[in-house]
Amino acid sequence: MSSTSLELLGLAAAAALGLLHIVLASHSASFQRGYRWTAGPRDESLPPLTGVAGRLARASSNYLETFPFFAAGTLAAIAMGVHSPWTRWGVILYLVGRATYLPLYAFGVVLVRSMAWNVALAGIVSMYVALFAWLQR
Repeated sequence: MSSTSLELLGLAAAAALGLLHIVLASHSASFQRGYRWTAGPRDESLPPLTGVAGRLARASSNYLETFPFFAAGTLAAIAMGVHSPWTRWGVILYLVGRATYLPLYAFGVVLVRSMAWNVALAGIVSMYVALFAWLQR
């Protein structure tokens, strides 16, 4: 597999992971609040989601905060032809960190969850290190 296809595959996998976050958060909210609420206009104010539903909603929101930075870095690397161990590790670290983060957050595991988040952040940083190194050459 070439670097380009690894990065494209990683970007597609990260997008799929984002969809999984949304589906899990949505269904858990529906289980907690009921499908009548889900199908309705949701005009009324409700208390925040609690338990697993609340954690999945927060994990989804957190994912959506980091994904644009990963996607932008990955797309820039592909467009600029920047393919290196930095970009490969960026993809791997981001995916492993974020895929690990989701169940850890859902089950309320502390500290290790933060470590997984930092692994994903290291993946984003790795992608930008590759880009800036390429620009400096």
